[in-house]
Amino acid sequence: MLPDWTKEIEGSLSKIRSHIVETPTFETSSFGQKVDLKLEHLQHTGSFKCRGAFNSLLDNGMASQGVVAASGGNHGAAVAYAAQKLGIKSHIFVPELSGKTKIELIKKTGSNLTIVPGTYADALEAANKHQAETNAISVHAYDTAETVVGQGTLFCEWEQQGLQADTLIIAVGGGGLISGAISWFGKTKKIVAVEPEKCPTLNVALENGKPTSVSVSGVAANALGAKLIGNICFNLSAQNEIESVLVSDSEIVEAQKLLWEKHRMLVEPAGAAALAAIISGKYQHSPNEKLAILICGANPTVAPDF
Repeated sequence: MLPDWTKEIEGSLSKIRSHIVETPTFETSSFGQKVDLKLEHLQHTGSFKCRGAFNSLLDNGMASQGVVAASGGNHGAAVAYAAQKLGIKSHIFVPELSGKTKIELIKKTGSNLTIVPGTYADALEAANKHQAETNAISVHAYDTAETVVGQGTLFCEWEQQGLQADTLIIAVGGGGLISGAISWFGKTKKIVAVEPEKCPTLNVALENGKPTSVSVSGVAANALGAKLIGNICFNLSAQNEIESVLVSDSEIVEAQKLLWEKHRMLVEPAGAAALAAIISGKYQHSPNEKLAILICGANPTVAPDF
């Protein structure tokens, strides 16, 4: 029996509200059918990750010893930002593939930053070693209750803003974000998981009936490139029979392009992955189905030269 975290999510939203942006929603028919977008790429540090970071650090007396986090980039930037705002020392470990934009974001917070060869899994190994040596508090990117409850505040907030959709379409990496959605909505709304074909972490786990390590690569690997799905996400997704779809790198890039051309939204590949499931037809919706898409990240590998 999985826990019911709805009360915790409501409490978390009240706790972190003064530290986060209440991101806007936006209805558009620019992509072939009417969809409701939640513009979470306008959140502090350009992703939803600040929600879980603040929820993990606020009221955590042990955090005064310092915090450590491993990340593909967005989680690290969020933890570093939250730590800076709360006056806590942080040490962030990221893989080389994080890209200049995310690395520069972390540097601007004044956090200690270690760039690790390889992928997120290698950064996590290095972070765990550092945590064992220093006794700093570890803030996991997706597989703890504090992180999932924090990400769940996004969906509580969206519902308070008048969300009417039947179906939510959400990009998945390690699974913290979609776990927050499932924790808030349960089976009251259909939730569709979208992953790149080259990062099929949840998809493979659901097929195999257990979390299974996969190889990851492609345009969204620095955000959606967890090699192993979180246990919380796997259990929630399996119990709630979440539909999983895969999209190609070219379909993700096309969604990025359309968001820019239609609405001047500059997002990273992970931020466009959910939309890619609609414009590619990989998710087949019914004619009267009300769709909602989460735009989750705004940090492309190379920042525009403004």
